[in-house]
Parts: sequence; structure tokens; C-alpha cells
Amino acid sequence: MPDVNPDILVWARETAGLAPEEAVKKLGINTTKNMSGAEKLSAYEKGVLSPSRPLLLKMSQQYRRPLVAFYMKSRPADGTRSEDFRNIPDRDPASDILISVLVRNVRARQSAIREILVDDESPALSFVASKSVKDGPAAVLENIVSVTGIKREEFRSKASPELAFAYLRAKIEAVGVFVLLIGNLGSHHTAIDAEAFRGFALADKIAPFVVVNDQDARTAWSFTLLHELAHIWLGASGISGKVSDAETERFCNTVANQFFLSDAELNSLKISKSSSVQEVIAEIADFAKARHISGSMAAYGLLRKGAITVETWRAITRFFSAQWRKSRDAQKDREQDSSGPNYYVVRRHRLGRALMQTVSRALSEGALTPTRASQILGVKPRSVSPLLSEPLGGRAA
Repeated sequence: MPDVNPDILVWARETAGLAPEEAVKKLGINTTKNMSGAEKLSAYEKGVLSPSRPLLLKMSQQYRRPLVAFYMKSRPADGTRSEDFRNIPDRDPASDILISVLVRNVRARQSAIREILVDDESPALSFVASKSVKDGPAAVLENIVSVTGIKREEFRSKASPELAFAYLRAKIEAVGVFVLLIGNLGSHHTAIDAEAFRGFALADKIAPFVVVNDQDARTAWSFTLLHELAHIWLGASGISGKVSDAETERFCNTVANQFFLSDAELNSLKISKSSSVQEVIAEIADFAKARHISGSMAAYGLLRKGAITVETWRAITRFFSAQWRKSRDAQKDREQDSSGPNYYVVRRHRLGRALMQTVSRALSEGALTPTRASQILGVKPRSVSPLLSEPLGGRAA
């Protein structure tokens, strides 16, 4: 197993906002006859002593870093902080902390995967940061479609929103983007509501990552995936929410919306600015369902076309959001009365084929230990083998 990088120990403590004296207390490093607690921490951070596994677990908790972060070869480069594109009037500090930890966790996984791909001499991905807002949404979408091969008709031909999302995900992962479904820090107690964040993108020329909040409605997953993919094309790492006034967010929303809905379809709807909220909802409900999209997404298309007002769009979004929450709560009640899906099936679905394939290959080649593989996959070491036991094959097309 690779050694812990002592410089990363310093970086993790400092970015957690802890002075050495504070860290000693929080980590419970006791003074002994020959060495004080502060001296011990200094020895760990200079590489003179190696921290034990229990101490690393404490550091992971107190520094709010995943274990895999302590094995990175170097500190993350300056400028890796994601921009926050969300516009949330009444922010929940607790959710913001969870999101910050989640982003750091995924960045650590990304760093580990990047090292594997660099060692494999994987080529840089030319599409990352290849476009700008000045190119216009249509040009960006055209290039995304050309590179990934995604097709609107094929997306709609799937039997359910989940299968439609799986189709998009497979196509996007096949070109080198890692797509994860994550909405908590490993337990339902740390679930992050979709109102707090819908997804985020971590642009990188070797290992770009997209995270979709699986706490959101499943009809919204595909839109979030395309939205975050547009971020990758712009090279704009960031966290996205349901509402934002940022130019980049509006741009990426338009890119995604234009893929799922053509202007001709929107024009066929009998809706105008004089239409009531109830009339618009009645008109777009079945329209959206037939296309595996949310009613809110259809309403955004109408807003983009100038067919409805901002006030009408917001009212419609609130209606469909409330409707989804009611359906979600009913689903949770049903799940409590059943045994639920298999743990490994759920975990594979969240991690995605691309990430599991990369870890599986690195394990078989001896480039990863089971312990480090468990850190990247977010499972216990004993769970790595059964998680990867299902044949993964080549990249999904």
C-alpha cells in the first residue's frame, strides 16, 4: 500500500481551519513520556512517523477529507475550487457543509482516477473546455451530440425515465466522462435535498467528473446530466442548483433544454402569456411525460421561447416540485414495507460503469490495493470484490 503523503496531512489540517494545537485536541493525540502531542503531530506531518489506521480515520473525520485524499501525490492545484452557481435565498448552513464535504470527496476520487489514467498514458480529452459562452448554446449542443452520439429520438424510445437516463449516461461515459449519482455522504442521515444542489461538474482534461443528485426526481436526472456536461464543455467546474441568475447557468440550462425539446414542439403547444398557470400545467403534463422529462423542464422551454412569464414558470415549477415530493414520500413509505433493492446493485448504479471499470482494471494490474480501491469506490475493503464481481465488459455504447 502506498505511504501517506505527509504534505497532504498539513494541507488537510490547514484547509480544515485547524491550528496544530487544535488538531492535537480533536484527534486525541496524547502526550507520552518522550514526546508531546504537538511533537507527535509535527512528526506525522514531516514524515518522521507514519499515522496508524485509527488515527487516519480520526483525521478523515476531523479534517472532513476522505481517506483516499491522504494518499494523493501532491496538493490539489490552485484554482480547483468549484464555483457556486446556485442562487438560494435562505441557505441551510448544514447543507452547505455537506455539499462542501461531498465536493472534496469526489475531488479526491477524481485525483486518484486521474493518476491511474495518467500512468496508463490515457490521452487528454479535447472536448473539455473546448467551447465558450460566446459560441452560443446551439453550437455547444451540436458538438456534444457529435462527440457523444446521443440522439433525442433514442432517448425518448426508452421505456422509462430511468432507462432513458441510463442511455445518456452510457454514451457520455463512453467518451471519458465519469458520471456519479450521489446525494449523500454515505448514509440517509446525510442526504442533501435537491433544493440545495442538483449536481456539479469537475472539469479536467484527463478525468472529468459529473455528479447528479440522486435525491432529485428521476425525470430531472437527465436534464442535470446534460446541464453539467455543458459545464465540462465550457471547462467551468461548479455546483448547480434549481435556480440561478448566473450567465453560465442559464447558458447550460439552454443547452440541455434544446436537446430535450425542439422549438417546433414547443411552438405546437397552445400556450401564450395570457394562459393561466392551471392551463399551462394541464397542457404540458402529458407532453412532458411522453418525452421522459419533468414538467418543470417543459415549462423552462416555454420560458426560453418567451411563451410564458417568469412568474408563471416559477409557479409551475413550485407545483411540479410539490407533486414530486408527495410522490417521493409515498415511495419511501412503500420501501419501508419491503426489503429494498440489493446493496451492490444500488452501489453499482450510483458509481457508474466507467468508474468501476477503471478501478477493476487498476486492481487486476496491481496499480491499486483493495484498500485504496475501497476508498475510491466509497465502500469497505471487504466489499470491493463482491461489488466488482459482476462482469463489467467494455465501455457501454
